[in-house]
Amino acid sequence: MLRIREAIVVEGRYDKNTLAQVVDTVILETSGFAIFRDEETLSLLRRIGEKRGLILLTDSDGAGFLIRNYLKGALPADQVKHAYIPDRYGKERRKRRPGKEGKLGVEGMPPAVLEAALRRAGATVLGEDAPPPAGTPLTKADLYACGLSGGEGSRAKRQKLLQRLDLPAHLSPNAMLPILSALYDRETLLAEMERL
Repeated sequence: MLRIREAIVVEGRYDKNTLAQVVDTVILETSGFAIFRDEETLSLLRRIGEKRGLILLTDSDGAGFLIRNYLKGALPADQVKHAYIPDRYGKERRKRRPGKEGKLGVEGMPPAVLEAALRRAGATVLGEDAPPPAGTPLTKADLYACGLSGGEGSRAKRQKLLQRLDLPAHLSPNAMLPILSALYDRETLLAEMERL
């Protein structure tokens, strides 16, 4: 499994599930065309891009390029790398019929193809190209210890923290962990919790 510094942006949850079997990094979804009217997610992408960089990995069909071009204009160019999958025709296993253009998306690509696409895009593979990020990474146990999950009043604490950090309010503890990990280390999060 590749450990990549940059966060990867994909179209949907099936793309995310497939990619999570290949790489160890933050993987964010655009929810397809919903990104066009989701300022909260766009703001989050900008913040993570500033901190770690982003790799856009969309399908090779017209819809994928529409989403990619929108993000290309909405995000700072120096923080974004572009990974492209090849045009392969067929249908994903979970679907009854192929997509409109008959091409496989990210979810239909073999792991070796996804890895090659990320390497061609210039992904920073930790252990090969760069030292690991400084600071202690966050875990689910940290969220629990901070009272952000699994306890009485954890939802209210989570909402306060998300508001203080200017992050989307709808994040569950599981969704919050990779985002907080991309932006903060354990020491910084504990300092923020002290301020609450």
